[in-house]
Amino acid sequence: MRRIIICGLVLLIGIYCATGCGGAGAGTEEALPPQAGREEAGGAGTEAGGAGTEAGEAGSVGTEAGSADAESGGADTEAGSAGGADTKAGAAEFTGTEAGAPYRETNPGKEGTAASGTPSNPGAGKPVALSVAGTQLVDEKGNPVRLRGISTHGLAWYPQYVNEACFRQIKEEWGMDVVRLAMYTAESGGYCTDGNQDALKALVREGVEYATDCGLYVIIDWHILSDGNPNAYLEEAEAFFREMSAEYADYDNVIYEICNEPNGATSWAEIKSYAEQVIAAIREKDEDGIILVGTPNWSQQVDQAAADPITGYGNIMYTLHFYAATHKDSLRGAMVQAVADGLPVFVSEYGICDASGNGGIDAAQAAEWVRVMDDCGISYVAWNLSDKAETSAILRNGCGKDSGFAWEDLSDSGRWLLDMLGSEGNAGKQGNGAGAGGEGADSSPGSRDSNGTAGGTEEGSVGGSTKGGTGADGSPPAGDKGPAQMPGGTGGQPAPEIKSPDGLTVTARIVNSWEQEDGTYYQYEAAIANASDTASDGWEITLTFQDEIALQNGWNGNCQVQGTVLTISHMDYNGHIEAGGSVEGIGFILKISY
Repeated sequence: MRRIIICGLVLLIGIYCATGCGGAGAGTEEALPPQAGREEAGGAGTEAGGAGTEAGEAGSVGTEAGSADAESGGADTEAGSAGGADTKAGAAEFTGTEAGAPYRETNPGKEGTAASGTPSNPGAGKPVALSVAGTQLVDEKGNPVRLRGISTHGLAWYPQYVNEACFRQIKEEWGMDVVRLAMYTAESGGYCTDGNQDALKALVREGVEYATDCGLYVIIDWHILSDGNPNAYLEEAEAFFREMSAEYADYDNVIYEICNEPNGATSWAEIKSYAEQVIAAIREKDEDGIILVGTPNWSQQVDQAAADPITGYGNIMYTLHFYAATHKDSLRGAMVQAVADGLPVFVSEYGICDASGNGGIDAAQAAEWVRVMDDCGISYVAWNLSDKAETSAILRNGCGKDSGFAWEDLSDSGRWLLDMLGSEGNAGKQGNGAGAGGEGADSSPGSRDSNGTAGGTEEGSVGGSTKGGTGADGSPPAGDKGPAQMPGGTGGQPAPEIKSPDGLTVTARIVNSWEQEDGTYYQYEAAIANASDTASDGWEITLTFQDEIALQNGWNGNCQVQGTVLTISHMDYNGHIEAGGSVEGIGFILKISY
């Protein structure tokens, strides 16, 4: 035993029927086969630029870096949209014709032993060594364990929240078990680009010690986003994790997340090759630490990992990221099926808004996600611990605190999170604060993972200030998105010409747009309807623009750009469209330079 030293396309047709997951994949669920969303530069989970900002996770939907669920990827619109099907003010539209066992809750933050086969929270004591048995995270006695916690935003941009008082409140008052340290690799201030590596590693070390002292598990997150393919910085990743694992091999609470959200055209074969080499580096010193491996399309295509898992090593889990307003039944179904197929799944990032990290909160979908994850005994970590001007941040923008948070310091996402956890304490429901979705929600536009706050540098950033006014992934700064306009609607270019297979009709709209120094960015959402009398197996659509375009992110579809033409083909899970059926939530972000 180790010892502790110190501290874009969402398939909306399909059947989803949870019959219980079971701790080791015993349960099954009828479902159609993502962050994605969230901030990271590039996707629908975009952190930058998009809907799920961590720059756009689009994931199978989820984008990190600019995309709607890509960390964006969803059907909900951002920037002023309540997350539903309604378009946002000024949004342009165009149409083209196609040529286990139920989980029993224990009190968060309190020690408790769950019934046999029932996941339990580690409690207030010192973290114990964990391992992976079947699909389930378990403690030293083989009891199923489910961790719940929060992820920091980029350490280079929001280092102030890495402090003991903050982590102690997370554990002792909010009842969380785990904190994730998100260290970006390629954005502004990124470890592998222009960041101060020594300062970033010092922050990681401080975070590990604070978490350990407070009794928290801690995830060291190699937060790739705009780099897309983790092999881009393979040597740096091997060196970093070799160093970290040598330091923390004797810690029972350290978890290694080796590639946050692979995206773009990165295949599972490429991710698996990268993971095998980084895992080997970690295992040189740490023989049994838990390792989390990202999956394709902003950590959404867990089905591909389930079909070809990593062998030869133990204590490996695979990540799935979602944003509730974007990723719904189809991604939940894919997660349940992956568990049923024997894959150990860990949700290392999720939000209750859309994949861009903004837009409205979808409390109903969030509750359903929690129910299914609890039924399956899956651990889950919310995005994000910051006061950034975006919906997914759990602190109210400008709250001015780095610890000792009260109810009025929380955003609607933060209040939802504490309500869900059943937390009390300093941040209990004091005063007249509104609950999730109520007054005070931070709905200001901005990408999840853009590395700039509204038009300025980030105080206290590691390795220099961030680029004021521009997200690392190209996402707009908070408050800088104007009403979405059709390119050409006001001096831009005409709507694109759409071609698709006979019998299918494509409807698309712009749900967001913003200006940057290098061009204008447009976020699109599309749906395909089959009005014919026969089912369609497989589809491909093309959109031809007047000017050359550059693809920033895409989700729920395989997107390729050549000159002025964008081609989108189906994913494995949404190629079949029944007669009279449809596929929705196809999203992408384009940059158009004039």
